[in-house]
Order: sequence, then C-alpha cells, then structure tokens
Amino acid sequence: MTREDAAGDADDTATGQAWAALGGPPELAGEVRCATVPDALPARLPVRELARAAVGVCSLAAAELLARRNGSPLPAVRIHEGAVATAFTSERHLRIDGRAPVSFAPLSGFWRADDGWVRTHANYPHHRARLLRALGLPDTGDEAADAARLAAAVAALPARTVQERVYAAGGLAVATAPERPARAAREPLPLVETDGDETPGTRTGTGAWAAPRAGARAGTLSGTGGRDGRDGPARPLPPAELPADGVRVLDLTRVIAGPVATRTLALLGADVLRVDSPRLPEDPGAHADTGLGKRSTLLGLAVPADRETFGALLASADILVTGYRPGALDRFGLSPAALRSRHPRLIVAQLSAWGRHGPWAGRRGFDSLVQAATGIAAAESGSAAGTGASAPGTGTSAPGTGTAAAAAGGDVRPGVLPAQALDHGTGYLLAAAVLRALTERELTGRGRTLRLSLAGTASWLLHGIRPGDPPPPTTAPYDPAPWLTETDSPHGTQRHALPPVGYAGAPVNWPHPPGPLGADPPRWAPRTGP
Repeated sequence: MTREDAAGDADDTATGQAWAALGGPPELAGEVRCATVPDALPARLPVRELARAAVGVCSLAAAELLARRNGSPLPAVRIHEGAVATAFTSERHLRIDGRAPVSFAPLSGFWRADDGWVRTHANYPHHRARLLRALGLPDTGDEAADAARLAAAVAALPARTVQERVYAAGGLAVATAPERPARAAREPLPLVETDGDETPGTRTGTGAWAAPRAGARAGTLSGTGGRDGRDGPARPLPPAELPADGVRVLDLTRVIAGPVATRTLALLGADVLRVDSPRLPEDPGAHADTGLGKRSTLLGLAVPADRETFGALLASADILVTGYRPGALDRFGLSPAALRSRHPRLIVAQLSAWGRHGPWAGRRGFDSLVQAATGIAAAESGSAAGTGASAPGTGTSAPGTGTAAAAAGGDVRPGVLPAQALDHGTGYLLAAAVLRALTERELTGRGRTLRLSLAGTASWLLHGIRPGDPPPPTTAPYDPAPWLTETDSPHGTQRHALPPVGYAGAPVNWPHPPGPLGADPPRWAPRTGP
C-alpha cells in the first residue's frame, strides 16, 4: 500500500531541512514526490523520514545538476519508500552465489558493564585484537570462548572505564548513553558544513541544520559563471545524459557511509576510482555491496612513488572524498587548505564519525557506536518512556556524557535502528552535497570543502525531524523484492539492492558490478564527448 506525497508538504519538513542545509534554492524543495510505504523502516525515532529526505534531496540535487548542464527544465523528481528502505538495508540483502556475508563479528555488540552497557566494534581483525588486549584477554580464535571472557571482563568494570581503556589501546568501544543525557542543552550539530571562496550568485548553506560557510554571501542561482583564480576561466561541464558524466572522483572511504556516497556518484555517471592502502584489510561483503559502478586500486600514501601517482590523479580530479578522522591525511598534504590552494576547482568532501570539533573529533567511530553514544540506542530500547520518538529540541548529546547507569534503564538491553541509517543517510546527503557543489562550480569555477559526520546526522534524527503518523492498521507489509536484482560479477552471482535515486530518466542500475578490491590500475578512464 503506497500513497504519493509532496516532500515539501507540512507533514514532511525533513526534506526541506536537508535541502536548506545543502544550500539548495528554496523554491525547489517542494519538487520531490514520494510514494510512501508507512511500515518501512519501523522505529521509535523518525528513521523513515530521515531516509526519505536523504534520498529525496540527493535525487533533487542530481536533477538540478542535469538541468544546469543541459539548459533544460528540472526533471520530475519521484522516489519510492520501498526502494529507499531496501537501499538503506542493502548490506542485509546482499548475496553472493546465495551466501549472505557476515554483518557483525561475534565480539561486536552490546555488553553489560558494572553500571550500564558498552557497545563494541570488532569487525576488523586489528580492532578485535586491540579490544581484547585492552582488557587483558587472550585472542584464542575460539569465538564463543573469547566472547564469554569479554563479557565477564566488561561486566566487572564501569562502562566509561571500558570505553577509555579500549580507546587508549586503539580499539573501539563506547559507553551507551541515556536517551536524554545530562548535557542536553547544547546547540544541535550541523548536518552539513561547507566553506570555500564564494562570490555573488551562489547560494549559502544556511538553516537550522547547516553551518554557514566562511565568507559566503547569499544570492540566487542565476549567475553566468566565474573565474577560477589559478585555473583561469571556469570550464563548464558539457551537456550529458547523466548528471555526473565525465566527473572524476577519488574515493578514499571505507565501510558504508562514504562508499554509499561514491556508489551513488558512480550511478550518476562519475568515474569513481576507489583508493585503498595495501596494508588495510577490507570486508569483502562491504566491498561487494558498495563497489557497484566503481573501479578500485591500491596505493600507499606513505610510499613516495605511490604518493606521486596519487598526486597525478589528484591533478585532474574533480572531487576528493575522504572518510578518515579529521586531520589524519594532513601529513600527506591533503588538508583542505593545502588542496584548495593547489587545486582551486577541486571539491573536497570530508566524512567523519564525530565531526571536527569536540573531545571526540580525533576518535574512530562507526554507525553502531554513534547510535550508542548519542542516546539513539537507549531511545530504541524497551525502557524509553512512551511509545513515540524523542521530542525535537531537547538538545544533542555529547558523546560519553551522562552516566552509563542511566542508559537504557540499566537492566534493559539497548536497541538499534532498523538499518544502519546514520551511515546510509549520511552517504546520500554527502552525495547530494557533492552534486550541489558541482552545480555551483558551474557558476563560479571554484570548488569548496564539504564536511558531514555521522554524529551530525544523529543529531538531526534525534532533535530535528518530526515523526510522521503511525502506519494505518490496513497497511500491506513492506516487501523488498521489487527493489532487488541479480548481477553476474567477478565475485559470483550477486543479489543486491537497486538504487533508490529517482528523477525522470534516472539510471535503474549501475553500469557494471564491483570488481576485486585493488584490481584496477591507478589511472582515470578516458573521457568521452566534448
């Protein structure tokens, strides 16, 4: 059972919020239409509204760029919540020759502490080893025995003690925060941060969930172009069938959020080259799920020859997307300031777990950890008061604040969202931000720096989005089958989710399946057309 709504109507303010955070022209916010599936992504928090808005603004940004390139009217933008829900759980639907990959390792999950709960992440071997070492435990390779020892060790310690010991050892664990932490009087975290050299004729990314750009000036999208201070006249993108056709993207991201963003750019025509270190392992299932439409190569930035190769790629790139902690790549000359100085037209998109400010800015993080540390896990547990979502405006939680004893009522196991919605939502928002930056570069000839974080998206979910109406009792159950397909790939027959991005003429699948990790040479595909 579905119905079509205008995303700009009063019952869906989330799309308008996200579009404003991206600096989109306000008059376009109401152009998104959505076939709704009320029982998709069921949760106490407004996850369905977040997912719909993230994919909606991504679709709108794609349509806007395509219209700009072709000098044509805006294509109609229509999305379907069934497709959105399926895409937001794409890793769960993945099958390779009928086999499902392992989603979470045995040592990843919630563990009872002396005064509350701890959430760990140990999917990668090095994170598993550091977790066990931090708590003085042997790594025997016997998953059941190691899990039992971990449970006993965590149970004997306060949650914050476990958190800090594991962090000090380079591992990943957070104390689960209460639904409304003690320090709840902070301003909400920005959904999108952006800065760059702006000129009149470009729109700024302001609004309740956006941070204003440094030196930005408000205006309209009616400019006719500009000059790039070092690269000479602006070089507009030629007319094309796809919004990002001919755009070159260097993808330095891992796991879900960043790869979802670059997978979406590949769908829309970009030449996406993922670059991984030869020293870092990657989960084969994650690569198969998010590698659609991309190529993949291996370069070690600490190796002079590889760094030179990377520099040559960067010289002709349009976009650099990174998913490392703030400042982690600066030593390689990849800080936004250094990049923009050398390449003024480059769009730099940075993704992090916790954002670039605050005591946790330098910490590693994943969707599940951010859910636990911000109060989402407590809100989704059986202990949260009432049956609805948290009321907007109650403030955002500082990670690690509040007492772990209050989290999820102490005795009640914390809950989880019905999808890794922070990852997927941030991924589509990041793709939308890049597409909007490309549109504005058509006017100014200049790039910009974009910053998004999982914590920013969590803040929006907790305190910015108004929950929708509960599904009617006659609603037919959501079925993902119409939005799944099978593709022959080097990995085997791959079942995967279809893309949820929707506008008139949008591609219905990726141009090619994912290849083996690191199998492609470090060079761009030849550009075609004018």
